Amino acid sequence: MNFRSCCYRCLFALAALATAGAAPRPNVLVLFADDQRADTIAALGNPLIRTPNLDRLVGEGTAFTRAYCMGSHHGAVCVPSRAMLLTGRTLFRVKDSLEGLPTWPEAFAKAGYTTFLTGKWHNQAASALRVFQHGRSIFLGGMGDPYRLPLQDITPDHTFTKARPSGEHSVRLFADAASEFIRDQPADRPFVCYVAFNLPHDPRVAPESFHRRYEAEKPPIPANFLPQHPFDNGALALRDEQLAPWPRTPDLVRRHLADYYASIEFLDEQVGRILDALRASGRADRTLIVYAADHGLAIGSHGLFGKQSLYDHSMRAPLILAGPGVPKGRKSDAMCYLLDIFPTLGELAGVAGPEGSEGVSLVPALSGRPVPGRETIFTAYGNSQRAVRDDRWKLILYPQINKSQLFDLSADPAETRDLAGDRPGEVARLTGLLEAWQGKLGDKQPLTIPNPRPAEFDFSKVKPSDR
Repeated sequence: MNFRSCCYRCLFALAALATAGAAPRPNVLVLFADDQRADTIAALGNPLIRTPNLDRLVGEGTAFTRAYCMGSHHGAVCVPSRAMLLTGRTLFRVKDSLEGLPTWPEAFAKAGYTTFLTGKWHNQAASALRVFQHGRSIFLGGMGDPYRLPLQDITPDHTFTKARPSGEHSVRLFADAASEFIRDQPADRPFVCYVAFNLPHDPRVAPESFHRRYEAEKPPIPANFLPQHPFDNGALALRDEQLAPWPRTPDLVRRHLADYYASIEFLDEQVGRILDALRASGRADRTLIVYAADHGLAIGSHGLFGKQSLYDHSMRAPLILAGPGVPKGRKSDAMCYLLDIFPTLGELAGVAGPEGSEGVSLVPALSGRPVPGRETIFTAYGNSQRAVRDDRWKLILYPQINKSQLFDLSADPAETRDLAGDRPGEVARLTGLLEAWQGKLGDKQPLTIPNPRPAEFDFSKVKPSDR
């Protein structure tokens, strides 16, 4: 045997030993809800809702209590939110379709992971076939009767085929698909399982037993309830705001909240089924688990029903992270974005991100350290709303009507007392922070315009038939 051959054999032996001795990469399970407010989990401070499986996940991991969607260009806020999640890109550098945009699931696949999708896909059908290797029970649209959704599967030749209808609730089918995928995975190859639920988005339909729980006593109205929004925020004539008539009444809001809570409790049950399947597979201790939602929802807060505003009830979302390397039973008030989720998973799993990813890893926050670049949070909606917050203060600007709101979140987390007229210095300081964010992100929207429209909104222009 010559010297060169001997060297090669030694190198191969050392590589084999290194591989054998290395810890296996963790699996990744992402559970992503639709329209779920951050204040709808019992373990995170809501004593009126029953979420035992999410509560258990909170106890097994770290909950981020100030996680935000960056916003949207249009009323379907879930579309850019999901695109930002999967690419790690910010709002002004992402598209509704993921075609042509490198994604985190593809980066995990390149690192040797098997990737799987089930649930709501809202970023153009063709991109789903590229982003994930496998998929079952996929809903390509946005809304509809959850018992009759046209579901699709990704076939081995990477095309779509219709899934067999079963009459089951779609969320149960998503849980079935995820559980079966987890059970079928070989022990020697890591996986990414992405479960995109379509609850508690309307129509908020759950099995009748969950709705019966709230027949006797419905949830109370939120602390920031208003009969109608006090001015035109640029999104009052959209579909979501037509789900209930103006002025909103306490009884009407409580009825909607009852259906909302029932949907979340049913969703919690399905999350529990997936987590049970993971534990039964013997892989729970080697799996990073994320529970989050694409954004929040108003349902009576500030007189609104949708998510097309920059109040915390609509832009803040639940975010729980559990698994290897994640402290248990902790709550972190580190400010972050949902687009930071996959960069965090990438660091924990040793997977390099795709080109163009701008999210930052939240791993420093797991040990109580600051997260670089997240000292403040910027949010945006269309051309009508911009906001920025720091640890205490939040400023919302409405460029089309030249209006501002300032809230002291430490004293007024429900955002009910506008202090813009009393604190011009804070308004000026936060406006500067907002402009700096705009420059960083490439947001060209002027914060004031020469000829603003009237701030008053004529609710009578919305036809009764549209309500």
